[in-house]
Amino acid sequence: MIIVNLDVMMAKRKMSLNELSAATGISATNLSILKTNKAKAVRFTTLEAICEALDCQPGDIFEFHREE
Repeated sequence: MIIVNLDVMMAKRKMSLNELSAATGISATNLSILKTNKAKAVRFTTLEAICEALDCQPGDIFEFHREE
């Protein structure tokens, strides 16, 4: 299972959802879907924009957990 830690990175950078949306050009709705772990897929261009805005690596946002 993939866990999305977007909210953690946003908190570390003291950035709101609307600020991230403005910085990336990604709608707040789409960012919210990703943030709440409801996204089924993420485009590399989206991931690049988020990493650029938050000054982080993809591994800072995503975490893998084995389902047991």
